Amino acid sequence: MPAAAAPLDTLRHTETPEGVTLHLRPAGAPARALAWAVDFILRLVMFSVLVGALAQLKGFGMGMAAIIAFVLEWFYPVLFELAPGAATPGKRLLGLRVVMADGLPVTPSASVLRNLLRAVDFLPFLYLLGGLTMLARSDFRRLGDLVAQTLVVHQPPEWRSSSLPAGPALAPSRPLTLAQQRAVLALAQRHAVLTAARFEEMARPLAAWLPATDTLPGAMTPSGAPQAEATERLLALARHLLGQRDEAQR
Repeated sequence: MPAAAAPLDTLRHTETPEGVTLHLRPAGAPARALAWAVDFILRLVMFSVLVGALAQLKGFGMGMAAIIAFVLEWFYPVLFELAPGAATPGKRLLGLRVVMADGLPVTPSASVLRNLLRAVDFLPFLYLLGGLTMLARSDFRRLGDLVAQTLVVHQPPEWRSSSLPAGPALAPSRPLTLAQQRAVLALAQRHAVLTAARFEEMARPLAAWLPATDTLPGAMTPSGAPQAEATERLLALARHLLGQRDEAQR
């Protein structure tokens, strides 16, 4: 019987000097390409408006337009990456941000370096070298990221209890540590963005923590076979941890 394939996950774990474990999900090439396209359009619109206003100044205006083009190309990303959120408008729209490789906030020198090296990533045309480098790595870092020790990651959304579908709330089969409770809630939070099969695959390894199958309403089929899958049991546990309990459970 062939061995089961290992689950595919790009989640990256890193520990800060203070001992805090950060969970980072590197952004892939499609998301970063879309973010770049949005920023390119924004820069083009800004440049067109400013050039139109400076056209009346003739030679001096054209000189100013050249300076503006330089600033927009090289310092537009740096300005936004060093601002709160660490993301250009395009990255913010796609839910991305720039951090250091260890998960800490990006530094000014790293931001400047990674953006200056876009000239190398662009070679020989249309960011071909940078794109190939990203596709060859599990963390999707281009050459500028490797040299500057930076990483583009998906910004985790704020937890909202309303993101869970309605249903019963059940206690775990055994007491859980704080780390285990966080793991359950972190997975439950992704319920809306994962396919049903992928979520079920990720919930199964937590089966020992989950409520017993026979405690879930409607858990048994007429033939007596368990009907409740790991997905429903995990969501029921997440509701319990968030305090969404019936009066009988309080």
